[in-house]
Amino acid sequence: MNRPLDKFTRWFAWSGVRVPKQLFLAFVPVSVWFSSRPRLNGITRPLMRFLGGVTLKMRKAQPQSTIEGVGNEWQRMFPSRKDVPITGIESDTVYAEIHMPCPHRGTGNVEGCYRMMEYDRKMLERIGGQLVVLRSQAEPGVEVCQLAIRKVDAPVDDLVPAHIRTKRPDPEANPHRSGSPFF
Repeated sequence: MNRPLDKFTRWFAWSGVRVPKQLFLAFVPVSVWFSSRPRLNGITRPLMRFLGGVTLKMRKAQPQSTIEGVGNEWQRMFPSRKDVPITGIESDTVYAEIHMPCPHRGTGNVEGCYRMMEYDRKMLERIGGQLVVLRSQAEPGVEVCQLAIRKVDAPVDDLVPAHIRTKRPDPEANPHRSGSPFF
C-alpha cells in the first residue's frame, strides 16, 4: 500500500533535503505532551516510532556492523552532531550525550523521558543497535542525558536505565513515617 506519507518521505530522501533543526524541534512539544501522560502510552509509543521512522527515511539511515558505526550513524540522524556528542567508546559500548535542552528537564518525569526515547530506540533498531538512557535530563540537577549504545545482540543487563534507577527506594530513607516500626 502506498500511503501519502511514504511519498512525502521518499521525496525528502530523494531530494537530499536535510531535516531543518527548526522542523525537528517543532515535534518536541508534541512528543513531550504525549510522553507526559502515561494513559496515552498507547499513542505515544507508535507516534515516537513513527517519527523515528520518518527520520530514518529522510536521513537514509544504513545498518552498521560495528559499534562505532552504530554510534556514528545514530549521531548522523540529528540536525547537529554537536547536540549529541559521542563521549567514549569501549569494546562493546558507545557512550553519548544529548545536549539539546529537554522540556522534561528537572521535572522528575523520568518515565516520560523513557517513553519519548522510543524515537531513538526505533532508529537504533534499524541501524543495528540498542539504547539505554543512563542519566536523564528529567532527573533534578541533570543538564545532559547520558546514553549507552550497544549492538542489537549485545547484553545490556549490566546497565541500569535511568527510569529504573530512579524508582529504586533510597536505602538510607526511613520507611516508617513516625519512626515506629509498627506504623
